[in-house]
Amino acid sequence: MPTRRNTRPDWVRQHQITLGHRLAVLRRGADLSQDQLADLVGVERRTIQRWEAAETDPRYADLLLLARALHIPMHKLLEE
Repeated sequence: MPTRRNTRPDWVRQHQITLGHRLAVLRRGADLSQDQLADLVGVERRTIQRWEAAETDPRYADLLLLARALHIPMHKLLEE
């Protein structure tokens, strides 16, 4: 994967961490394993792990699929 020319600001990193934590909490609240959520979204379990650990970010389409799988509006994934 290519390296970014500019590192992301700390506030962006904090939002990534918050999103990952929120995703994990919502997944557990829906009583889903990472495998089950991955199947519903159409990704590998490792992708869910990376999102929850804030190693990578879900794409917009993945956010839509996550929200649908978790039965929540997408803004609930992103709200402060």
